[in-house]
Amino acid sequence: MDQDVRHTYECPVRWADLDMLRHVNNVTYVDYLQEARIDMFMAHPEFSGGEELAEGVVVVRHELDFVAPLTFRKRPVLVDAWISEVRAASFTMAYEVYDDVPTDDSDSRRRVYLKGSSLLAPFVFATERPRRITPVEREVLERYLEPAEQRTPVSADGSARHVYPLKVRWSDVDAYRHVNNVKYIEYLQEARLRYLMQMHQPGDVFAEIVVARTDVDYRRPILFRLTPYEVHSWVSHVGRTSFVIAAEIRDPEAAPGAEVLAAGRAVVVGFDRETQQAAPLTEDHRARLLEELGPVAAS
Repeated sequence: MDQDVRHTYECPVRWADLDMLRHVNNVTYVDYLQEARIDMFMAHPEFSGGEELAEGVVVVRHELDFVAPLTFRKRPVLVDAWISEVRAASFTMAYEVYDDVPTDDSDSRRRVYLKGSSLLAPFVFATERPRRITPVEREVLERYLEPAEQRTPVSADGSARHVYPLKVRWSDVDAYRHVNNVKYIEYLQEARLRYLMQMHQPGDVFAEIVVARTDVDYRRPILFRLTPYEVHSWVSHVGRTSFVIAAEIRDPEAAPGAEVLAAGRAVVVGFDRETQQAAPLTEDHRARLLEELGPVAAS
């Protein structure tokens, strides 16, 4: 691991970042990555230098692995960012959210909370069109080049079993009048929670859960409007300790073939609050998930 090519951002942890388990919420991590990415671009003049990487990129894909819970504390958490691949009109930025923890022998060890990557594309917002990476930009990006681990895709088999009406708030929109990439993951989380709440039947005991992995593909921009979009969700896999919920954010007013604005998959695991470790799903919880899974095989 070549630390020399990495940019390190000290990210403050806010009390409002926490969820009901007193962990930093999975959506908030994506905000941390966005802050680290912008800090990396803005801290190095060569990233702008007449080019527009510091201001004009869109997210095409996020891949996020949540390794360990992060809780509130006074000191910032560290975020490393670097470039793992450069192509003609896109590049991939990889990240680790971590602490350097002192040990008895005075060396430090790395406690990792999240590993992730973002596929990014230069974009001209004035014309709403992508563009190619210039030779100057390529030369700069390759200074920060370090390979990243490859991941196996998460299954999204199945079809919609739950539809959540999604209303965009004015505050969700960024400076370019698009919904910010972080908000997509918040929308998918909101739809997922509403779906799980609908599964619960009187007398059921459901396990506490945490998100272990999230993948999101961004297809088209979401814009502010008064009429709602829709999030279509379904269960695509059920195991003993985990399950997968797949979802698509759709525009019911769009022409056929253009209605899918984003697609996401979330691997969710049972969680024991006392041990702070993964735990089997309860019988009730797993039974409801299997009912939603339908004919697709479980394991």
